[in-house]
Amino acid sequence: MGGCVGRELGDTQGSSRNGGRTRKRGGRNEPLKKDRPKWKSDYPMTEGQLRSKRDEFWDTAPEPFWDGRKEIWDALKAAAVAAEGNDLALAQAIVDGASITLPHGSLSECYDELGNQYQLPAYCLAPPLNLITERGEDDDATATDGPETPAATTPPKNEFPLKVRLSTGRDVRLSASMADPIGRLKRQLQAQEGFDPAHQRWFFSGKLLTDKTRLQDTKMQKDFVIQVIVSPPPVISN
Repeated sequence: MGGCVGRELGDTQGSSRNGGRTRKRGGRNEPLKKDRPKWKSDYPMTEGQLRSKRDEFWDTAPEPFWDGRKEIWDALKAAAVAAEGNDLALAQAIVDGASITLPHGSLSECYDELGNQYQLPAYCLAPPLNLITERGEDDDATATDGPETPAATTPPKNEFPLKVRLSTGRDVRLSASMADPIGRLKRQLQAQEGFDPAHQRWFFSGKLLTDKTRLQDTKMQKDFVIQVIVSPPPVISN
């Protein structure tokens, strides 16, 4: 499912989640492969539409009528996010920790230790080939040919110390405002800790935050904590 270029799998969402169907599981368990499914949506899809589609799937996957175990769905979601971020080591650790078996080395078909089958649609594992990349705030600013706006006309930023909790176990404080996009905060974290923005995954309330998302869009309060998965760790010289 979703292993080769095909039509969008959105209308198979219900049939693909058959975690409650107990099937006899073979003994083979392959390590998670880095290959991602290649698929094409029926229509050009924006990043926002892809996020909404994924959110809809993950929000309903653990529902009782699918009979899947919620802890397995949660593990599969975390593994899918890590794998898409090219952190196969973390994804494999999540899969192993939840005792999930991968007969083909892919999250598209897997089993829990009771033999229940779980299937993830291609759109939860990779973006479509016809994804429309949304331009961020920094891109728009770069593309502007007009004169720069004088600093005096720029509204002041109400900055506050933002607490982020790294997957390494450390807490870091950044100087942020509610209007800041996550992409800008990633670069600030890079300047302070050395983690490349491409190797950062920011989460709040269980949801992945995109570079374009502003803090004010998350409805968070200034004393809340944002989770950040980072990989690989920066090289520390002795």
